[in-house]
Amino acid sequence: MLSLHLWRWLRRGSTRRPPGPIAWPVVGNAAQMGNAPHLYFERLERKYGSVFQIKLGCRSVVVLNGDSIKQALVKQGRDFAGRPDFPSFRVVGNGDSIAFNTSSDWWKTHRKMAQSAVRMFSTGNLQTKKSFERHILCEIKELLEVFVRETGAQKYFQPLTYLVVSTANVMSAVCFGRRYLYDDEEFQQVVGRNDQFTQTVGAGSVVDVMPWLQGFPNPIKTMSDNFRRLNLEFSDFIRGKVAEHRASFRSSTIRDLTDGVIAALEHLSDKTGQVFHKDYVSPAVGDVFGASQDTLSTALQWIILIMVRYPEVQARLQREVDRVVTRSRLPSIEDQAELPYVMAFIHEVMRYTSFVPLTIPHSTTTDTSIMGYTVPKDTVIFINQWSVNHDPAMWSTPELFDPDRFLDQDGALNKDAASNVAIFSLGKRRCIGEDLSKLHLFLFTSLISHQCHITVDPSRPPKLDYNYGLTLKPWAYYIAVSLRDDMTLLEAATRELH
Repeated sequence: MLSLHLWRWLRRGSTRRPPGPIAWPVVGNAAQMGNAPHLYFERLERKYGSVFQIKLGCRSVVVLNGDSIKQALVKQGRDFAGRPDFPSFRVVGNGDSIAFNTSSDWWKTHRKMAQSAVRMFSTGNLQTKKSFERHILCEIKELLEVFVRETGAQKYFQPLTYLVVSTANVMSAVCFGRRYLYDDEEFQQVVGRNDQFTQTVGAGSVVDVMPWLQGFPNPIKTMSDNFRRLNLEFSDFIRGKVAEHRASFRSSTIRDLTDGVIAALEHLSDKTGQVFHKDYVSPAVGDVFGASQDTLSTALQWIILIMVRYPEVQARLQREVDRVVTRSRLPSIEDQAELPYVMAFIHEVMRYTSFVPLTIPHSTTTDTSIMGYTVPKDTVIFINQWSVNHDPAMWSTPELFDPDRFLDQDGALNKDAASNVAIFSLGKRRCIGEDLSKLHLFLFTSLISHQCHITVDPSRPPKLDYNYGLTLKPWAYYIAVSLRDDMTLLEAATRELH
């Protein structure tokens, strides 16, 4: 008995919780985070190290930065693979979302199916990848027509809404086999959900850490109610598309990603002999469609902004695609290896903007430790990807935009440097759409560089400021777009889709 008490005393004495700032009563450190939590965390990292603790409401939150992120998500992935019981998480996808659910046997099956379907378009056979390429070409053509028309009508215009709709249309074609007109009312409602979504589920959401506020009439309750309504509308939209696909599904012909998920479920059922009564397809498709359109449209907004903010970079992109592709054809998937500066530019946009500064919050699935600190089960974990992308020990002058940091001495893409960029998370929660997203960004950047020239309104120079949410969205900016040639090549390339 004495030895048991001694063991407990020694264990308690060796417990070391992460350090952190003093918290205010009731609200904790929520007010100190401000409208850019990742920058607040950057300051705390300099003071407390790569692992520290804050309070949000009455909840303790451990924030991981730098090297501790890989340690937690890769080397101790099972311990840190959970999701906290946030109210907003229970709303997304009617509580069946892959991205917002905690790890379980159901979750693993769900994720495996979605991965299988997404891989068809990103790392599958060339025919499937070329189908994805044609969807991009079709949407670039439509987008440039709108850009040129808007430039002619008002000289300088804001591109942000058009980029959101364009991206959503690409993912609609991938997921459902069809695109929509830009003014389609149903589609506009679905696309319009993005901003509300990212503001609500971003790390540090007041509704999530202090849910009792929902019981009072205030702006926070209104935001929560709107978020719930928008999610129900989105879920209805997805379920309707899945029902249409089930009614006409043929296993011999996979038309799009929804068919791919249905086929993956049937294959799994045949393989295991298990009958799946739960609807796995709708939440899987909803996750891919919803998450990809937000992150991708944000990335495209930054790509255009960086091009006009640094015109010498845009000129260099144009020179590279002209040299490799020439003016006689369009850039394609096969050109990726021959366009290292395009790839370096994309990785530097991701690193420099860190437009997903914090991942969706994690939680611990068991009592564990990280970098010598004890972390109890069910602790909320914030993953500060910004800290990796702006670490001066990893990147020389991280505050400067410099695509050359991703090129080696021979001018080829430095794959080791590229792999260090943190945008899509790591380990068991790594984004299943990462390869598809990178392919989309490559085709968009190379095609825009090849087909048009973008300038900025000198009376309203763009700023690199942003609105914080799950993604960092740039402030509105104004551009003008002119074609470098006519659109004959794009028209010919997209004719096959019609």
